[in-house]
Amino acid sequence: MGRRKPGKYDLAEESSVVEAVKWRAGDYFRISREDGDKEESDSIKSQKELAKFFHKTHPDISAVEEYTDDGWSGTNFERPRFLDMIDDIKRGRINCIIVKDLSRFGRNYIEVGRYLEMIFPMLNVRFISINDNIDSVGNPESVNNAIVAFKNIMNDEYCRDISNKVRSVLTNKRKQGKFIGSFASYGYLKDENDHNKLIVDPDVAPIIQDIFRWFLSGMGVISIAKKLNEMGVPNPSTYKRLKGMNYQHPQHDKNDTLWPDSSVKRILKNRLYVGDMVQGKNKIRSYKLQVSVPIPEEEWIIVENTHEAIIDRATFEQAQDIFARDCRKPPNKHRCYVLSGFVRCADCKRAMNRKLISQPYADYGYYVCSTFKKMNQGACTKHTIRSDKLERAVLETIKAQVDLAVSLDEVLNALKEKNATAKHSRRLEAAFSEKEQELKKIKLLKIDLYPDYKNGLIDRDEYDALKCRFESQMERLEEEKKHIQEEIAAYENVIEEENAFLNYFLAHKNIQSLTREVVVELIEMIYVHEGGEITIKFRYQDEYLRLIDLIREQGGEVPSLESAS
Repeated sequence: MGRRKPGKYDLAEESSVVEAVKWRAGDYFRISREDGDKEESDSIKSQKELAKFFHKTHPDISAVEEYTDDGWSGTNFERPRFLDMIDDIKRGRINCIIVKDLSRFGRNYIEVGRYLEMIFPMLNVRFISINDNIDSVGNPESVNNAIVAFKNIMNDEYCRDISNKVRSVLTNKRKQGKFIGSFASYGYLKDENDHNKLIVDPDVAPIIQDIFRWFLSGMGVISIAKKLNEMGVPNPSTYKRLKGMNYQHPQHDKNDTLWPDSSVKRILKNRLYVGDMVQGKNKIRSYKLQVSVPIPEEEWIIVENTHEAIIDRATFEQAQDIFARDCRKPPNKHRCYVLSGFVRCADCKRAMNRKLISQPYADYGYYVCSTFKKMNQGACTKHTIRSDKLERAVLETIKAQVDLAVSLDEVLNALKEKNATAKHSRRLEAAFSEKEQELKKIKLLKIDLYPDYKNGLIDRDEYDALKCRFESQMERLEEEKKHIQEEIAAYENVIEEENAFLNYFLAHKNIQSLTREVVVELIEMIYVHEGGEITIKFRYQDEYLRLIDLIREQGGEVPSLESAS
């Protein structure tokens, strides 16, 4: 049987089929709290219901795909599902876009205008905004008019205003010491009862303490990272994911479960671990350009003592001090030299370089002035000294300093036993009591003054004169009482502070060997003189001098201090 020539009814049927599949639509939905979107009227559910009703009344447009960006700002055109939709347009899968209104498509009037006026017409894409009555094919004039441009500008301005208000609220929270991040820093968790408050994470706090302890013992940042990886400790971003958090590292595509040295260094430099809230380190360049840029440290928002510390302040400051020093590490070793970063030339004040001499019977190290080694030799002399001799001298000097602390502690205790300090305190208390009694007496005289005047015992002029004199005396006595109270408080604070100073040295009363931890805690700098003599500048010298003054005030005998050998 031969082929039948198509009739007019067949052509009509074929045409209707083509017409029915002409527009393949992608329904786009978006919502973001950052844009100030209203939860009910702009919810994803309400947007989908409106699109569903629209398709019922427009059978020539078939719904091919739904694209939903939940939680993405309208100023950001790098939204994941938005980009998927553009890819589908380029591949020919869809040729029509339907949105609830222009603000759902975007809130950047330049980008929205570029898509509506250039990109979509070039790609033969039909654009429909239901509530705005915009249809680039059904009503072309609805796209290219001033009202659309005005709506885009208003959507953009609305987003800018919301962004400024949100930024202001967040800044105020930062200044109050409230945590505003999405995820707590490694070592802390958000309090379930107050998400603006941090609490210590007991599972990883010991790891942070270990990192600081290893660093102070002489381990480098890279060595610490290697040790953590050898122990199988998950890095911070991996740990968050293991805890069920939806956390993505900014470089998650390059990140694995291993610790990089940058994470170790970031922990060692983070004041958060001493209990201070540190925020505002970065800022968004623009509400349209969601790019974070660092800001100067002096502009950070820091509020002290907002949460429980993992690291004490003394340990943290010691770690920062080490970062500021040139601490060399022996080849193929995990720890630096005991005195690395603490030895300087006494004349030019530059660092001393440690060198190694290999001998058949034994190897030994020595220090030499870096100015002499690297620059013109006439700029300074060698100031050379063997490392083993230097370490022995440092140990002996530390022992002498510890002995001095023991002697000072004994003198202070002896003074207390003799009630010297108590006697001084009692003298102040007696003076205070005397002023109180005198003030009480004058108050009674003032009370009796008016009845004497009413009974005619004194006249008006005498009454006024006596009243003025009593009030003046009362004012003077109140000032004297206040001064004595301040003196008592200051005296008690001095006693407490100086006892705290002694503890730093008394803790090493039985020291037998020189360790990196002892050097970091007690020594500020070691100066090597030409000829091999050294001068050690110890920490806490201001506290030592205040203690000496206190002992002298109480008539105690001050032991001599030897800071050089």
